[in-house]
Amino acid sequence: MTAHRKLIRRTALAATAGVAALVLAACGGGGHDMGSMGSDSSPSASASAKAGKHNDADVSFATDMIQHHRQAVEMADLAADRASSQEVKDLATKIEGAQDPEIKTMSGWLTSWGEEVPADMSGMEGHDMGDMSSMPGMMNSEDMGKLEKASGAEFDKMFLEMMIKHHEGAVEMAETQKADGKYGSAVKLAGDVITAQAAEIEQMNKMLGKS
Repeated sequence: MTAHRKLIRRTALAATAGVAALVLAACGGGGHDMGSMGSDSSPSASASAKAGKHNDADVSFATDMIQHHRQAVEMADLAADRASSQEVKDLATKIEGAQDPEIKTMSGWLTSWGEEVPADMSGMEGHDMGDMSSMPGMMNSEDMGKLEKASGAEFDKMFLEMMIKHHEGAVEMAETQKADGKYGSAVKLAGDVITAQAAEIEQMNKMLGKS
């Protein structure tokens, strides 16, 4: 009986040691790997990858570029009425056609992130530009007033010069977003802005050279 009891005790100790070894393994690297395969983490990870994470730079880019684009669209609207050159009118239509959809896209991002979409102040008489005039390439109220009063060839020249400056500011903002942003779609849009507006800057410089 004594020998039998010793055998039972040894078996129990061996089993306990085996369980302890498993517990220690679970606390080490092996346990972490197994935990990462849990059913709760995979759907969360895939959902996060699909939605894409964003940071403060993405929020600033969307917020500021919405207002920047709105002013470009406002300037393009003026060109549709006041420009004497069909080439300038066509360029204005192209600018508005590109930037209007981008405003809607960026507004959608801000809404999905729980951020406030900036109020549309464009076109309001005597509106205060406030912090917006401090953005790169942004026209102030005085600049916009001069453009609104100009007409014909004078308007064309003023519009092109202002829009070149405006585009250069947008490119600068987009380069900052490419460097600091995290949200994939916003970084891609920044790259698109750089490509499109750099080409338009070149086009407008050529148009000014013709006059």
